[in-house]
Amino acid sequence: MMDIDALLAALPARIDAIVRRHAAATPDAPALREAGRTLTYRELEGEIDACAAWLRSLDVQAGERVMLVSENGIAQVGALFAIASLDAWCVNVNARLTAPELEAIRSHCGARVVLYTAAVSPDAAAHAARAGADMRAHGGLMASLHADGGVPEALTAQPVAALVYTTGTTGKPKGVMLSHRNLLFVAAVSSRLRGLAPGDLAYGVLPVSHVYGLTSVLLGTLYAGACLQLVPRFTPHAMLEAIRSGDLTIVQGVPAMYARLLELCAAQGIRAPLASGLRFAYAGGSPLDPQLKREVESLLQVPLHNGYGLTEAAPTVSQTRLDAPRADTSVGHPIPGVEVRVEGPDGQLFVRGPNVMQGYYRDPAGTAAVLDRDGWLDTGDLARQDADGALFIAGRSKELIIRSGFKVYPLEVETVLNAHPAVTQSAVVGRLQADGNEEVVAFVQPAAGSVLTAAALDGWTAARLAPYKRPARIVLMASLPAAPSGKVLKHRLKN
Repeated sequence: MMDIDALLAALPARIDAIVRRHAAATPDAPALREAGRTLTYRELEGEIDACAAWLRSLDVQAGERVMLVSENGIAQVGALFAIASLDAWCVNVNARLTAPELEAIRSHCGARVVLYTAAVSPDAAAHAARAGADMRAHGGLMASLHADGGVPEALTAQPVAALVYTTGTTGKPKGVMLSHRNLLFVAAVSSRLRGLAPGDLAYGVLPVSHVYGLTSVLLGTLYAGACLQLVPRFTPHAMLEAIRSGDLTIVQGVPAMYARLLELCAAQGIRAPLASGLRFAYAGGSPLDPQLKREVESLLQVPLHNGYGLTEAAPTVSQTRLDAPRADTSVGHPIPGVEVRVEGPDGQLFVRGPNVMQGYYRDPAGTAAVLDRDGWLDTGDLARQDADGALFIAGRSKELIIRSGFKVYPLEVETVLNAHPAVTQSAVVGRLQADGNEEVVAFVQPAAGSVLTAAALDGWTAARLAPYKRPARIVLMASLPAAPSGKVLKHRLKN
């Protein structure tokens, strides 16, 4: 049984202490791998300190928001911990976002300093060039300075480590404030539930710019003193090669990644079981299809564990246990230290615990709408619990679409579509696919007399939305189904 009080009492003040602890105890143990390069914990600490010195030369202050436009890599990880070591807030965003999406986030968070992992990410390099970033790079990083940056925030009892954005171009970006304690708690519990040990090698392809990759994959792995193999982008070929190498012991991904892996194996005539050194596999970020679960378990010869979380919970709420794998698609029991409550006929899910966010940045009304004075977070999701307390997610009460583990908000896509001069209105819905992934489908009503085409809208969205947010299908309709009030009846479009 995990002693949560003792665990919480032992948590350090900042996330960079994870690295420093192992740098002192096991300095020559491997911490990170990247494209044939291995960094020990001592070397990673040195990278953090060197980056922190560079940031101090840029006059980064405690409470300042520092934006990191990145893809997975050593430079990204070093910068993330360096920012934390200065008590600044890391606003880590995926380099695959478009320039308008990045600017919406930068403007909202008030970042004066923006860093780019230009050496490992062509997209980050392109953003850096557009921003006129300083060519005097540090360790693969470039920086741009912005005169309209906001003032530093005052330190609080639970200082913020990361500001994670859940949306981008709606005009009202939502920044989730996650404290060092939020992240460290989930990292510690997740690490222990997975039985991570210093000899483990985990596959780090989930974006560290998203909370799943940040907390469970990166921080959870390093918390245990294990090693993380950083991969900038997912390809099924690279994942297959990494698994077959026999070096990996831990793999975590979204269901769509496993589906692509199965497709590749089928195409190459690779039959189960797949020889590997894996002892643990985990799926999260989107619903897990029962058939997919069975096929992956047959291929990898280990249970495919499942879990549930959300950005506002840093992110883990529940997961299946290492010693009690499940044959169904339950997301498991709440993790130790976290309480859940299922209310109402639809099963509205509420969560409370050390993982729950500090609130939405610069949005007290939005925070009050989902987080009450007793610390209960309204997840916006629907769930049920079986007799032994295991959770099953029944659906989302909001219109959130999960595409390959990324969150897509329909309003964000609709805002971009409606900005086209030949569009009268649009409605965006998610359609569940056979592999458990969701497809973004846009229904568009063109302006009268226009000659709008789906191809033209494809180009319009490509310039304004990240690839995972773009509609897979655009359907032009003479009129959208609507109630007498004029509200579009989206449920008719989903069928």
